[in-house]
Amino acid sequence: MKEQTIKNIVDFHLKKWVDNELNSTPIDVEPDMADPNQDKNEEWRNWFPIDSKVTDAEIEEMENRIGHKFPSDYKTFLKHKHFYELQISEASFCEHPLNTWRASLTEMIFDGYPTEFLIDKGYIPFINWSDWGLLCFDTNRNKDDKNYPVVLWDHENANEFQDFSKDFYDLITKLDE
Repeated sequence: MKEQTIKNIVDFHLKKWVDNELNSTPIDVEPDMADPNQDKNEEWRNWFPIDSKVTDAEIEEMENRIGHKFPSDYKTFLKHKHFYELQISEASFCEHPLNTWRASLTEMIFDGYPTEFLIDKGYIPFINWSDWGLLCFDTNRNKDDKNYPVVLWDHENANEFQDFSKDFYDLITKLDE
């Protein structure tokens, strides 16, 4: 039930992105995600969401790299669709292209802001929030079941974290309202 709800929400918002012709980017698009009918000389490249090819082994590799396990609902999200942009309400999810999703997530976690503010303290950023912060998993809580709460980090108040939602499922359903 929860898995299907997550997938339905993602599909609904990706469909809106495509239907409103917002699915283009000024960067190279992976061939499996590119619009095959588009003129190759156009600067902005159209992309389409595709079924995810993320494996459990790739997720485990990411988890080992960051030193924390992901919540199972977030793994459902990672294993559902590949996309370049997904925005739901004020949340801009980390891009999730077919072959470079790990690099994108790694960049957000380790290169977006100094690690001493976030990952070094057990906060895993995975969504840009509006124009002023990040949504992060708080791995300091719910360590046993890895169903971490999501907190909001304001980049102007580096040592402050606000509770945002009780977990990933609660977050994505709230954003969809």
